[in-house]
Parts: sequence; structure tokens; C-alpha cells
Amino acid sequence: MKTLFLAVALLVLYDLHISAQQPVGKISSKFDFVPGDKIIFYNDFISENLGDFPVTWNTSGSGEIVTTERFPGRWFQLTKGGYFIPEAKTPFGENYTIEFDFIPMLANGGDGMYGVDFFLVSGTLTNPTEGGAIPGKAGLKISIGYDNISWTNYSMKDAGYVANGSSPFQFKPGEKYHVAFWVQKQRVRLYVNENKVLDVPRALLAGYLYSIFRIETSDEAQPMLGNFRVAIGLPDLRNKLLTQGKYIAYGIQFDVNSDQLKPESEGTLREIALLMKENPTLRIRIVGHTDSDGDAGSNMDLSKLRAAAVRDALTTNYGIDNARMETDGKGKTQPLVPNDNPMNKAKNRRVEFIKK
Repeated sequence: MKTLFLAVALLVLYDLHISAQQPVGKISSKFDFVPGDKIIFYNDFISENLGDFPVTWNTSGSGEIVTTERFPGRWFQLTKGGYFIPEAKTPFGENYTIEFDFIPMLANGGDGMYGVDFFLVSGTLTNPTEGGAIPGKAGLKISIGYDNISWTNYSMKDAGYVANGSSPFQFKPGEKYHVAFWVQKQRVRLYVNENKVLDVPRALLAGYLYSIFRIETSDEAQPMLGNFRVAIGLPDLRNKLLTQGKYIAYGIQFDVNSDQLKPESEGTLREIALLMKENPTLRIRIVGHTDSDGDAGSNMDLSKLRAAAVRDALTTNYGIDNARMETDGKGKTQPLVPNDNPMNKAKNRRVEFIKK
């Protein structure tokens, strides 16, 4: 009898062990980034001349628009140390996201990046030297070290630095990364590719609005930036889709002229999938839209392929029944705003989820 009881107990433990190891799809608690609802600054540097400094940025150093054989598109390379500030005219408010492609580069080689600081600053665009080495009235400084990313916050009221921390991470020079900041009041999360590297609940000191993003580099650091975007507001996916009947997703991104989803789309796809799992009767229509670049026929085909790619990802990666989704594409026929500058084109390139 004891032998039988022991055998049954071992079988139960084995089943529990196997169950714990079973995959549950690609839903991850670590990558939950969803960009803000309203784009207020965008620059892919496509309209800039090679060799020029981009007109919507300010600096105390120098930089230029370049191309690279390995990674398509145009890139803004920071070539001489100083500060670099995208001049977004709309205040960020309390909730916003900042994201960009990032290629670490060092003038004298090396296998780990260093000499780059990212700041979220409470200050004014007209006075970028305010505060000196600790810029603005208050701020958060995130520093890239050889094998870690560290942070510290500060304010004039506290006469300098207040709190700090770090997380292990190494940027490899010459590789391409997608960097994203998600600010919700005092909380700041930093993502690199699909990794959540920092999540600091009190990163920003209370009592200030932080509406300046600032990069500072040493002369040795010469990184390249691409597809730089600032979007404000909280992603209100659930309310907009369930109550208002439509959600415009800017978090779903594709390779240029392709229906290949970029990895940073995962956070938005994850939220859509969770919503559909929680509401099993919900059926949606997925509609792709493009900007005005290219001919009408190609854009129409591309928008339809992209909508289908989103549906297929929701089915393959998250188990959403294909029959609950239909797809369509409108090409460039339904712009939200005139296609007259890079930011407006970014607003028109979108995927819409419409409740049926």
C-alpha cells in the first residue's frame, strides 16, 4: 500500500512538473510597451540632406545625416560630444513614450558602448544650458556604461542628485537596437529590443513636468539614431475598442515597404490578444493604412498584406481564432492628416482595429 501511495505521489509530482514547463504562447510580462496615442514628434531623417544637421534638433556638439550599408534608411550620427535635443513643441505632459532605433558606435573601437547619457528634463527648450552639468530644474539621467545601464534623479530643490540604481546590460557597437522609454507620471520604464531593462516607480521626482528629452555624448561616442518618435497620452486600447468601437494602433510597426512585423510590435499585439481572450465574443476588423509615398496600387496591396500579417500573428502567437478577425487595407486613400511632413506621414501609417 505504501508503495502504491508513493508511486501515485510521484506521478502527481511529475505531472505538475511537466505542466509547469508547458509553453503558454508568446505573452510575456517583461515586454509590455505600448506607445502613446498621439504622435507629437517624428523624424526618420529621410527628408534631410546627407551631411546636414537635422533642422528639428538642437545641439552643443555636432552631427550629420548618414547612410550605412548594413542598415537601410538614413541615420542621424552624433559625431562630436555635447547635448542633442529634439525640439518637440508640444508639452509631453505626465504620460508619454519616446522610442528610436539606436546603433552604438565608438570612434576608437571597443566591444561595449559607453559615453552616452539620456535625460528627461524639466526645463525649457530656449534655455538648454540651464542647470549646467545637471540640466534643468529637475531631471532623470540614464547612463550607458560598458556593461550596465545606471540611473540617477536630481532637482535644484534637493541641491543635486537624490536616488540611483543600475541594471546589467551591454550595447554592442555596430549592432542595431530599438530603445523605448515609457513615462507614466513618476514611473519610468526603459526597454531595449524586447527586454525591459529598467522599471523605476519613483524615477522622476514629484512636483515637476518633464518635457525635454536630451542626449549627451562624449567625443568617443558616435552613435546613430533612426525613426525617432515621441507620443503622448496613455494607451487606452480597451476603452477605445470596446466602448468607442475603434482603436488606432501606432505600436504595430513593419519593415520598410514590407509586411514583416517588427519585434517592437509585440506589446500592442499582446494587449489586443489579452482583450480578445477576456472578451470571447469580440470580433474585429483589422485595417491597414499607408502614407502617400509610392503608387496607389502598391500601397493598397501593402496595406492589405500588413493587416493580414497582424491577423496571422494574433492567431499563430496568441491562439486567437482566425474566424473572429477579418482584414482589409485602404492604402493611402484615407489619411488622417495631410502627408506634408514626416510626422504627419507617421500618423497616416497605422493599423486600425474596428469592433464588429
